[in-house]
Amino acid sequence: MSTATGFATVTSIDSLRPMPTRAAGTRSPGVRSESSAAPVPRLRITARGRAVVMVLVALPIVGAAVAFGINGGVAIATGAASSAPLETVTIMAGQSLWDVAEHLAPQADPREFISDVISFNTLVSAEVRPGQLLEIPSEYSH
Repeated sequence: MSTATGFATVTSIDSLRPMPTRAAGTRSPGVRSESSAAPVPRLRITARGRAVVMVLVALPIVGAAVAFGINGGVAIATGAASSAPLETVTIMAGQSLWDVAEHLAPQADPREFISDVISFNTLVSAEVRPGQLLEIPSEYSH
């Protein structure tokens, strides 16, 4: 039960001690009034401080990029190695990859064969020249 008295608000009958009231215009200890408060200086960062912050922010990012770059190029060997030797084909005059596809893999789609041969031999295009040696992926070997 809450009761208002001349001194303060009392929450129960057992605690009937008067609370002091403040006169208008007085302030609590440790609290500055608006008129007597000194202006708070704005936080300014110097050029050296900006450089330190930039280094502290950039350092973990650069470290992560270096770590990913070093570990990104690691090759992982698998146990599924083929025991069959690679088959190589020498391109004859007037022969194209389409002709090689029809001869070596008649059951396969020639477009897939050509795409696989291009990527397996790291060719720039499907153009071949006479005398060029091409390695054939093992899935198309006899």
